[in-house]
Parts: sequence; C-alpha cells; structure tokens
Amino acid sequence: MTTYNEANKISIKVYLANRGIHPVKDHGYYGMYRSPFREDNNASLKVDYNKNLWIDFGSNDGGTMIDLVMRINNCSLNEAMQELNRYNSTSVNLHNTTTAQQQSESFSFHGNNSKKNTPAITIQKVLPITHQALIDYISERKISLDIAKQYCSEIHYSVNGKSFFAIGFPNDNEGWILRSEPFKGCTSMDVATYNGANNTNNTKESCLVFEGFTDFLSYLTLRNIHSPQEDAIVLNSLSNLPKAIDKLKEYKEVHTYLDNDSPGKKATLTIKQTHPAVIDQSAKYAGYKDLNEYLISIRQIQQKEKPKTEVERKPFKGFRP
Repeated sequence: MTTYNEANKISIKVYLANRGIHPVKDHGYYGMYRSPFREDNNASLKVDYNKNLWIDFGSNDGGTMIDLVMRINNCSLNEAMQELNRYNSTSVNLHNTTTAQQQSESFSFHGNNSKKNTPAITIQKVLPITHQALIDYISERKISLDIAKQYCSEIHYSVNGKSFFAIGFPNDNEGWILRSEPFKGCTSMDVATYNGANNTNNTKESCLVFEGFTDFLSYLTLRNIHSPQEDAIVLNSLSNLPKAIDKLKEYKEVHTYLDNDSPGKKATLTIKQTHPAVIDQSAKYAGYKDLNEYLISIRQIQQKEKPKTEVERKPFKGFRP
C-alpha cells in the first residue's frame, strides 16, 4: 500500500508521460506542458522536476502529485490515493535523493515538515505588505488592499539559500500559505478559522466555508467589510476538508463558497452528507470558477460603466451571505 508521502514522491513527469502527456518545452530541471484539464494553447502548466511540484499559471492551481491526480481525474483524496497505489504497484518512480525528499515534504500542500530533515522553506522576515509587486498581485485580483493587509503579511523566505518574498496567509498550524505571481506553496498545510463579529457569545449558529484565502478575502471585499459576521473556515486545500468536518457539525447552519468545478461540488456534497443544514452559495457566482474570479469580473464591469467624471462608485452591495 502506497503511503501519503510515497505517493507525493512519485515523479510527476513520468506519471504524465505514462498518460501520453509530454512537455512542449523541456528546460532540463522543469518542463512546460499544455494543461491536461482545460483548453490550453500556451503550454502554461509548469512541472518542476527537482521539487516534483506543478503549477498551472492559467488557472492558478498547483501542488503535489496527489493534487495533480485529484485535478486531472476530478476525484477525492481517497480516490487519488487508490489511483496512485495502483500506479505505484507496477511502477516505482520515487524521488530517492535526500534533497528531493526534503523539498517535496517542505513544499507539500498537505503535510507538516519532517522534523528529521531541514525544511526547504526558511522564513526570514514577517512584515506588513509594502512591496509593490505584492500590492500589484492583490490589485490584479481586485481584493481590497486594506483587507489583505489585515489578514496577510509580507513573507521573506529562503529556499536552499536563495531569497524570495510572497504574500503569507497564516493557518491554524502556525504555518503560512504563500502566494505570489510565480509561486504557490506553504510552510505547512492546515485550515484557518475565524470567529465572526456577531459571535460575541461563542455560539455555533452559522459558519462560512471557503476553499482558499483569496476567496475569503474576495467575500469580504464584495461585502465591503473587514471581518465576517459569521464564523469562517478557510480550507486552504480540499484535502483539509476532513479536518473541518467535525468543526462544522457544531454549527446549526453552514454556507459553502467552494469552487464551481467537480472537486468543489464533491466537497460541498460531502459536507451535506454530514450536516443537515448546508446552503451552497456557489450559485451566486455561477459561470465563474470561484469567488475571486467573480469579484474580478464585477470590478471590471463596474470600471467600464464608471463615468469619467465620477470620482468613486458606491461599494457594490449586491452580494449577501
């Protein structure tokens, strides 16, 4: 039986090749592929052979071997593990070098760093967001900068002696979800939970569930508020859903704001199977991949409609929980 860590060490390059998927451009230590799960004429999916990680710049998805199998097959974590167990029973394609093991574990979207190994990501500084490149990244996603600064930080980190910086969103495991224009990773993977402004007595009335922190920040931006009125859970990865299920059972009502794709729908269905009162809010952004894509579209429409003489439009008030 293939373990979780073993599954994530299976070579993404070899796995894709066995499915007849090959890089359009091979640069030695990484390859550029046409995305296998959407129309892609630009070869915008990058596979880093050394780190054994992938990122689709067109959809902003990325992650480990397991993440890729879940995305390609539109399946659950358990189904992905079964697929990789079958694959690994006939093909042994593990990254056996110490460096590859360390990088795979440190960049993993689902597991904590191994205490026996030196983590590939080393946090150097945690600062307020001031770097223009990160401000531009937030602006491109149409998220309120003030809201982003309230929940995120500017993280300076190093990978094997090389320095980088990114937006960091803290999780409940005292780790960071890291995002920048070219990078998607984390120091450890866990959910992030927030108490709502209306929950002054620590009651369990209602909880909002988001797939990623950009969706959470998009929700606050759309509502023009700095904190959720209800309690909120940011999964940071659908693989974290099992960690959230027991917490959600404590609430009388759950509102899901997950992606409008097959994995998002399956996750919502999983929550509905364990909770009697789940309201799927994805219909409010139907036709869009996720809440952030919806926000971007709304802001672009508002900008086009904005008269040149108008200094500022009133905040958008059409989105409600």
